[in-house]
Amino acid sequence: MRVTNWTSIAAIAVCLSVSAWAGDGDHGNGRFESDVIGSMPGDTVGGVTSGGAPWVATGHASASSNGRMHLNITGLLIAAGPGVPANLVGTVGPVTMVAVSLVCGGSGGWVAASSDGAPLSSAGDAEINSTVAVPASCVAPTVLVRIFRPAEPVGSQLGPFIALSGFNAGAAAQNDSGHDK
Repeated sequence: MRVTNWTSIAAIAVCLSVSAWAGDGDHGNGRFESDVIGSMPGDTVGGVTSGGAPWVATGHASASSNGRMHLNITGLLIAAGPGVPANLVGTVGPVTMVAVSLVCGGSGGWVAASSDGAPLSSAGDAEINSTVAVPASCVAPTVLVRIFRPAEPVGSQLGPFIALSGFNAGAAAQNDSGHDK
């Protein structure tokens, strides 16, 4: 029986999808890992809206089925865009803390769990290591980096998202060294 190229590609895609939840030191528990990119205004993911300015970032996020969430982000800064004051470009603006939320069900899903806040440096750097309660299954997971407002009452401290799991095709093209050719 002859296997077509499309069948091979489909099999590889399934393996890669499954490997995104691979155990990788998590003692057999599922794990989602992704790069983190800045957000753009006007987006909604899991019922959470993005902030009112574009953001840039470099980072990595992971969430595991046992509730461990990790974020390491650098250079989370406001980017130039329509209506963004020049004095805010390249800064964190008024944002001093961030938190992460795990969204299950993709962009139309729901927030399944969120961490407490962690400091965001003036250079846009933050690290979060948290353990949260997660549902028994989480299809199409997404990690949101959200503004955390410590002065607000508990339950309303989480604000809009300013970064999220994903990749930037433009950055990937710039970093491509010909490995996939």
